[in-house]
Amino acid sequence: MKKKRLAAGILCAVLATATVLSGCGGKKTSESSTGSAQGGAKAEGSGEPAVYKKLYGAEATTLNYLTSSTENDYKIGANLIDTLVEYDNKGQIKPGLATEWSYDDATLTWTFKLRDAKWVDNTGKEVGAVTAQDFVDAMKYELTPEYESSNVQNLFGIIANAENYYNGLVYNGGADKDGKVWQPVEFSAVGVKAVDEHTLTYTLEKEVPYFLSSLAYIVYMPAYGPQLEELGKDFGTGADKMYYNGAYYLEEFSPQEKHVMKKNPLNYDAALVYIDEIQEIYNAEYNTIGPEMVKRGEVDYAELSSDILDDWKNNEDTKNLISRERPRTSYSYFYCFNFNPQFDAQYEPDNWKKAVNNENFRKALSSALNKSKEVAVLESATPDDFVINSITPPNFTFNAQGEDYTKVGDMANLTQTFDETKAKEYRDLAKKELEASGVTFPVKVLMPYNPSEVNWDKECQVVEQQMESLLGSDFIDIVVEAGPADGFLTEVRRSGKFAFMKCNWGADYADPETWTDPFYQKKGESGYDLGYKYGNIAKAIEDGTPSAEAALEYFTLVDQAKDMKTDINARYEAFAKAEASLVGHAFVIPYSISVSKYVASKLDVFEGQYAPFGVSNLRYKGQHLKDHFISMDEFKANREANEK
Repeated sequence: MKKKRLAAGILCAVLATATVLSGCGGKKTSESSTGSAQGGAKAEGSGEPAVYKKLYGAEATTLNYLTSSTENDYKIGANLIDTLVEYDNKGQIKPGLATEWSYDDATLTWTFKLRDAKWVDNTGKEVGAVTAQDFVDAMKYELTPEYESSNVQNLFGIIANAENYYNGLVYNGGADKDGKVWQPVEFSAVGVKAVDEHTLTYTLEKEVPYFLSSLAYIVYMPAYGPQLEELGKDFGTGADKMYYNGAYYLEEFSPQEKHVMKKNPLNYDAALVYIDEIQEIYNAEYNTIGPEMVKRGEVDYAELSSDILDDWKNNEDTKNLISRERPRTSYSYFYCFNFNPQFDAQYEPDNWKKAVNNENFRKALSSALNKSKEVAVLESATPDDFVINSITPPNFTFNAQGEDYTKVGDMANLTQTFDETKAKEYRDLAKKELEASGVTFPVKVLMPYNPSEVNWDKECQVVEQQMESLLGSDFIDIVVEAGPADGFLTEVRRSGKFAFMKCNWGADYADPETWTDPFYQKKGESGYDLGYKYGNIAKAIEDGTPSAEAALEYFTLVDQAKDMKTDINARYEAFAKAEASLVGHAFVIPYSISVSKYVASKLDVFEGQYAPFGVSNLRYKGQHLKDHFISMDEFKANREANEK
């Protein structure tokens, strides 16, 4: 029996084979200031509470972090609920609610020792101790079908008997659509146990190389058990309908009005929480009003859209108020083709379905997308710094020899897809093949965008003009349409109301498998579960289209890669082969990593937690509210200090 024990003193080496981490030592970031002070909230050094104010334009649909998998929902919970492990500002794993842990590879069991921590209500009043049972109760809640958690799939095949328990409740001894019988299973069989108040164990279904890193994601967050039992579906429906153990508690949640988070003085790490209060104020026009409110000293943060950026840079009053977000590889952006269109008849879904199942048609659009020109909407100076040729971003994870996964195996062969000559060649081939199958031209290409996202409308306009100009407006007719600001994912992508759309994915853990989650679909005896997967590639297989064979190839390669548990190099090469197949057949078009937005902000972004997965990047813990807006010179100095 081989047993590994990890405690605070040796954390720097924990994930060496999964992700590159900086040295354990921290370095204080620069405090030099060249940005102009603009009044506003009391900040560090003033002796008054530090109150951080910002606008927001898209409302959270729920506070229930146990059921929602959308960042717009759980970014609030990220600041209110602590996780077992977390990451520092250099991407180094560190203890969270767990102070130490060990792994027994004979029984596939992780054991965590918990620190003393408290739950508080929305007034900051203590209501109870955080115990191992709170993690058990939270997982049971997620695995209860009536609560409709969209996180539950993250537990299947990972936590022992999680899927058996869930489906046992769903089918109660009956058969699913594939004819598989699911007998009821006692929750005691699920691989999560409270050994005592401060000892928690997770027993895995199989070897999971990335398990420790996944604990920084919402699916493993705790909740106060007695409250879950009392509230059921009402949990997380208001500030007074949940308890808090994180850096902040939620004093007020008034939808489409205001969110107020206050520092939790009973948090175990309260000494590292420097902002006393966070006020988020709703305004549907936040992306245009925010910059003006910055100039008036009414808010401490605003995104700067491309149409005002040059004016701000050239104006003496605003040029030193401009900085940027922290660059990160936790998000990848790509264009999805929809193989299961559910949009209105005016956009000709049947015609689109025939066209999208032609590989030459997809390759024509892929080759015609000038990524650099589109990224230039957000970053005109160095757009190529953000363009990527794979779904997995560079520098996300590394094999056992420290080689970047994007350079491993078949991934190394993925190069720039934009090629005007090839685009026209693919167009001509596609047109000939599609005319024979009854497709009418131009093919309508419905491309929606979320109006609450700064500059997305401008990106769409660039894509429309550039691609129609190259391929011909007699071949494609890109229809740019604004979707709803609230509930965009549910109303548009998940409902299949698009033909071609920019999508993104944020990594949940430190392993290439996380980048298959948006596309991979599991097959049952009666077919594939179409679910919410991006573009529903499996629909091509279900319908027996010309793209069925290529879709099946991708799914098969992912299955093979998932089965490789211990040999990291072989595992990574297998996932590389699968991703190269996905991109090579143009099921998706890699686009960019997160382009660091230009912002006006009083926060030094390099003080905050960082990891290319999980919820770390969403937390305010560790950041100071400055008495001035960070200038670009200060931003660069802070970045250089963080890299040392």
